[in-house]
Order: sequence, then structure tokens, then C-alpha cells
Amino acid sequence: MRANRTRVVTLLTTAIVIGWIGGGHAQTTAAAPVPPALDVTAAEIKAFLGKLPKDRVSDLPIRITDVGGYKVGIYGVFRPKKVPGDANRHLTSVTEIYYMLEGSATLVTGGTMVDERSAGASPNTKRQNFRAPRIEGGVSRKVVPGDVIVIPGNLPHWWSSLDSDIKYLIYRPDPEGLQTIK
Repeated sequence: MRANRTRVVTLLTTAIVIGWIGGGHAQTTAAAPVPPALDVTAAEIKAFLGKLPKDRVSDLPIRITDVGGYKVGIYGVFRPKKVPGDANRHLTSVTEIYYMLEGSATLVTGGTMVDERSAGASPNTKRQNFRAPRIEGGVSRKVVPGDVIVIPGNLPHWWSSLDSDIKYLIYRPDPEGLQTIK
């Protein structure tokens, strides 16, 4: 009976020591703090878009934040009907998520860029951009307010026709952290 009691005490002592060591280890390797949420109000978006130039395509960051290991950018875009746009391809892992706010247009994604040429480095990611006058093939769709389109990095995309001026948001998840925090 005494041997059983000694065995129980030894097991309990071992369990307490293991728990103490494990607990102490967990405390010394605490996870990094979680970044705060980012809020951008409808009023801020409206004011930002209202200040963009109306004589050219504007694609500018409203806010860019670190979300713990990668960044996410929220961009406001104004695209006037009278300024034709080229097809684009961004040599990056940054995905673009379009959310149409105003106007309507036809967007082509995928396919092959015809007469592709370098457009220099992106001001957002510092990675190479390419342009072309059009895309052959691809998927064409009419985009209206409320629509969402997800465009993976390096996928050709092109507003082939605009029915009116358009305003939209682009959300840019950035797994490499290339965008500058704003």
C-alpha cells in the first residue's frame, strides 16, 4: 500500500513539474499581438473618390494596413469614359478584388495580351507592370454597382468599354508585404 501511495505521489509530482515547465514555456513564447481592425467609413470613401482628378484614370491608396504577416490595401479608382484604358498585367502575387460603386462597364479577364509592352514598375508594389492595347480571348462580363470581381496577380485584365465614368474600390491582399503602409 505504501508503494502505491509513493507511485501516486511520484506521478502527481511529475505531472505538476511537466505542467509547470510547459506553462512557463508557453508564457515565454507568447504570440505576437494581433493588429487592430481597420475602419474606412463610407463618408471617407466618398470624400476620397470626390477628390480624385476627373481627367485621367486614378488608382490611389485610401489605406494600407499590416494584418499580421501580410498587408492589405484599399484603393479608390475613378476611370473616366473619355480616357481609353489599356489591358494590364501586374507581375506580382497581389490579388485585386474590385467592388463596383458607380457606373457600368465591360471587363475582360484572362486571355492573351496583344502587343504587350513593359509599363515600368508599379508605384504600389515596385514590381513590373505590362500593358497592351487589347486582350484576345478571356472572359468578358458587364460590371454594374455591387458587383465583385477577383483578379489574381499576373492575370491580364482590361476595361474593354465603359458605358459611363466608373468608380470602384480595389482591395489588394499582399502576401509579400510590398505595399507601403498608409
